[in-house]
Amino acid sequence: MPSPSTTSALRAFVATRDWDHFHTPENLAKSISIEAAELLELYQWTDNPDQQQVEDELADVVSYCIHLANRLGVDLDEIVMNKLAKTERKYPVEQNQGVINKHEPQA
Repeated sequence: MPSPSTTSALRAFVATRDWDHFHTPENLAKSISIEAAELLELYQWTDNPDQQQVEDELADVVSYCIHLANRLGVDLDEIVMNKLAKTERKYPVEQNQGVINKHEPQA
């Protein structure tokens, strides 16, 4: 998860430019999707894209995710750990280790 200094730097960057009013949850979600598409585009015709471009696009995706979490007032560590716990229950190791096909939980 982002360090407090990274989160603080992102908040300061937005605040000093007075961009917070543009960062609605809807706009931030759109921006995440757009930046993720730009990251994916780097892999469109190669499995070995320029590392610096990959890092830049990944940073954009993560930055917008941090902005959205801030705007929604959620703790990224908490929501990721909650989702991980749900996913662990849904895909137990004994049914899913080393296999590409997901095994849905038994009803």
